[in-house]
Amino acid sequence: MSEDLDARAGEYVLGLLDPSEAEACAARLVADPAFARAVEHWRARLAEFDLSAPAQVPSAAVWDRIAAATARPVAAPSPARTTRPASGWRLALAAAWESLPVWRGIGMGAAAATLLLAIGLGFQMRETARAPVLVAVLLSDDNRPAAVVNTFRDGRAELVPLAALRAPEGKALQVWTLWDRARGPVSVGLVDALRSLDLQLKGLPTAVPEQLFEVTLEPAGGSPTGRPTGPILMKGTASRAL
Repeated sequence: MSEDLDARAGEYVLGLLDPSEAEACAARLVADPAFARAVEHWRARLAEFDLSAPAQVPSAAVWDRIAAATARPVAAPSPARTTRPASGWRLALAAAWESLPVWRGIGMGAAAATLLLAIGLGFQMRETARAPVLVAVLLSDDNRPAAVVNTFRDGRAELVPLAALRAPEGKALQVWTLWDRARGPVSVGLVDALRSLDLQLKGLPTAVPEQLFEVTLEPAGGSPTGRPTGPILMKGTASRAL
């Protein structure tokens, strides 16, 4: 489902469209099954706003307006008690209380505010997920930054090159990580040239501060022993991201 279609369905259900747009959407419900499903989805999501409204007994004034509109006498319920004439501001307040458009507007406003809040929270959560929690700057032998390793809250990790580096013919660049000297270094990536790379940390413990990352020069296809055998081209330890 496209975002435009879903957004239009939400606006239609919330009553935020002008009459011509609402009429076009009503016609679209018949011709566009995807739009009809989106509308039903939004109606189901916002149904609690309708269910949460308490039942109201129409006043005599409301019944009089109904009778005038239908040109038929309608028996108004007997008032429970006699009240003194209301002042101007009390009449205005009572009219607003009994006005269906007023309450519909309040409900739509609350629904729209809830929708905007949900969108804002979703955006904030996505931005938080994209921000790294640990960063390791890998330095070459001459202490120049050559690459950066970013690890994320969801367990992902990436290597981002800061310098161009290609392995000689018959060789490869292998990325390793070490968090436990008893376990030893574990290979998490193999490339022929330094480039952006998603590191293979699946099944490994969550990265921690001071965890070592390094790149070594190995035979094509990777180290034959499962441990680094070639020279270390760059290395660095992870620190918490600011």
